Amino acid sequence: MAAGTIALGAATLGYAVGIERRRFTLRTAELPVLAPGTPPFTILHVSDLHMLPGHQAKQRWVAALGELEPDLIVNTGDNLSHRTAVPSVLRALGPLLDRPGVFVFGSNDYYAPKPKNPARYLMPRGKKKRIHGTQLPWRDLRAAFVEHGWVDLTHVRRTVDVGGRAVFAAGVDDPHLHRDRYSDIAGPADTTAAVRLGVTHSPEPRVLDTFATDGYDLVLAGHTHGGQLRIPGYGAIITNCELDRSRARGASRWGARMWLHVSAGLGTSPYAPARFACPPEASLLTLVPRGSGASDPRKPAPRKAAKPVR
Repeated sequence: MAAGTIALGAATLGYAVGIERRRFTLRTAELPVLAPGTPPFTILHVSDLHMLPGHQAKQRWVAALGELEPDLIVNTGDNLSHRTAVPSVLRALGPLLDRPGVFVFGSNDYYAPKPKNPARYLMPRGKKKRIHGTQLPWRDLRAAFVEHGWVDLTHVRRTVDVGGRAVFAAGVDDPHLHRDRYSDIAGPADTTAAVRLGVTHSPEPRVLDTFATDGYDLVLAGHTHGGQLRIPGYGAIITNCELDRSRARGASRWGARMWLHVSAGLGTSPYAPARFACPPEASLLTLVPRGSGASDPRKPAPRKAAKPVR
């Protein structure tokens, strides 16, 4: 019995490290957030690349997403995992940088990851001591994004032209690091825009509540990795933030009017390179009119999985 348990554990770990974390997946969903009669448009949500210079397969897979020709790219941070990874991120996102895009950064854009005891993620948040690695060249990455026309939404409210339609977008710096200053963007969202979009790295409820109060239609976030290690039939064990486990991945309602979409992301910390029942993902979101009979985004969305790559 003991030998069988050990063998099963080893096989599960081998799958999580060797196969699933490379099983890049495109998740799709329809979100009914537009005014009636408004033509649909698409958002490609990319998050948590956690790029290392050697992640060539990931770079190729992300670059191929340009073939989807989304109307808008939203990047919710944690692009980097190494001080020399900026060129790798730009190679991955290169075909997407020519399309309209907005972004905010996460903790692993500012600081490199460090080894941590996995048990700390199960501790109450107030008892955790924050651990920062070396500073990363986030300014270089920001400059490259902005040079290509992407809009930095860090504590900014901006109207972005998406195919002739006005998208009112606002964002905050990473709430996981307590860098968010929502007061800088507080106030009612523009009701004349086609859609009102909030962007944050960590989906902390305090931030989501303020976006909802100000009349945003949709907030996009990352950070959770979907739980990274999920138990079939149970879901995420943790979210690494104050968000409840049921919302760790995918779309859900937040309040009476607003929708939330949390990306499970495309990477992991180099010190915890495993995923189970939660493949790395990007999400193609089709925004459609409210009341259009769109499928319920709270149900598992159809996914298109690439073959495992090395």
